[in-house]
Order: sequence, then structure tokens, then C-alpha cells
Amino acid sequence: MLTPIPGTRNIRQLFVPNREVSAAMGAKVLERFPAGAPRGSWPAEEYAARRRAEGEPATVVMDLKSDAFLVVVPAGDDD
Repeated sequence: MLTPIPGTRNIRQLFVPNREVSAAMGAKVLERFPAGAPRGSWPAEEYAARRRAEGEPATVVMDLKSDAFLVVVPAGDDD
């Protein structure tokens, strides 16, 4: 139901259950990061930023069931 808007930091838009990611967003998961990173560390956001710098429309969502952040791209984009 909630889908992230690339480039936004609205916390409500970051929470999408993993099984809904591909159905709701038509997205491909590139990488998973545990939510328990040290304070001030944003490994999923940093990874997504590197992918965006390479030209991929990567965004970060959260899988609440597995307590992990997922870096996703639209499913139609190939490597």
C-alpha cells in the first residue's frame, strides 16, 4: 500500500513489507541490510546512494517481518 518516492525521507514511505515489494512496486531487491546497524550508520542508504550514482533508480524500503532494509529498483530495469 505504501510505496517509497525516490529521493524522499518521509519515514512512512519507507515501510513496505518484503512480499509486497514486488507485487505493489514491481521491484527487484538488490541487497538486504539488517535494521540493527550502529547508531548513525545507514548502510542501506549508502548502498542505494552508490547505485544511484551509477545511474540506477535505487531506493530503500523496510521489510518489517525480517527487520531488514531492502535496496530495490523497478523490476523492469536490468543490470
